Amino acid sequence: MNLKTEITNIHYNKNASGLLVRFLEFCSIFYGIGSSLKNQLYDRRILKPKKVQAYVISVGNITTGGVGKTPVVSEIAKYLIAKGEKVAIISRGYGGKLSNKNINIISDGKDIFYNAQLAGDEPYWLAENTKGAYVITCKNRYKACEYAIKNYAVTKIILDDGFQHRKLHRDLDIVLMDSEKGFGNEKLLPAGPLREGTESFKRISKMVIVSKNIDHTRAEKIVKITAKRMKIPTYICKTEPDYIYNITTGERLPLESEITAICAIGQPGQFFDFLKDYKVKEMIPFDDHHQYKIEDIENIKGNIVTTEKDAVKLKNFDKDNIYALKLKTIINVEELLSE
Repeated sequence: MNLKTEITNIHYNKNASGLLVRFLEFCSIFYGIGSSLKNQLYDRRILKPKKVQAYVISVGNITTGGVGKTPVVSEIAKYLIAKGEKVAIISRGYGGKLSNKNINIISDGKDIFYNAQLAGDEPYWLAENTKGAYVITCKNRYKACEYAIKNYAVTKIILDDGFQHRKLHRDLDIVLMDSEKGFGNEKLLPAGPLREGTESFKRISKMVIVSKNIDHTRAEKIVKITAKRMKIPTYICKTEPDYIYNITTGERLPLESEITAICAIGQPGQFFDFLKDYKVKEMIPFDDHHQYKIEDIENIKGNIVTTEKDAVKLKNFDKDNIYALKLKTIINVEELLSE
């Protein structure tokens, strides 16, 4: 087990103990001071976020790891595009090889100009699955927004993972929470998965509880509890397995086929749980946003099944045994965006 995986396990284990835990807790003190100071400067209007001439929606989360933002961003964008809006999705471009000091146009809504290695797996997935949306990566979100407004006359902007980016004004702050993982051990980074303390809750416009399960009973209960305790409008997003398909031919893989499962996402356990109707020989998790090399898969015999986000990085290897799990994202976007 590498250090990153060990730390992730600590984040979601309230009973974790030992020297590493104590060291991480000590580091969290300084992280918390920095995070709290930044929020106070903005809350007291000493620092002011910049506004742009478009309606800005942030889709983010309070914890690290894969909560399920990307499909929700795509569903919101598709809903707005269907309403006749010109939509830009702005991402930091984490994990991509393009310099995010520049404004990178990943897609103009029709064509995709970079592969997943350059763009980053999430921006590339968004470009591939959200036709009609401009997908742009840049560290400076304000600069990217201004570019999109000036050059494409966009009317709606969606910030992918934008909750902590307080430099830019947003009109709607949507925050996602995993129904199973919740806030983990409820400690700040690096001792826990929390990016901010409880002072951030007052900035949330809408909460979305993401249920990556077949049975959504737990998530539905959390929706009611969250809405009551936090007094924030709270909604459910259901993520369910649909089918597995070959990334080259599109052919579907029959149920109960023998497979090796691999992924490089924040919460690999939930992906592996979705494969219970197949005969899983081995489960191989890589670090989140891992850039695959041919050596990672060349010795795996039989069917390799991965996530769609990982699949975009494996297409270049010209292998005919790679499959991806198609997920269904079920969310009432109209209700979510209502005043």
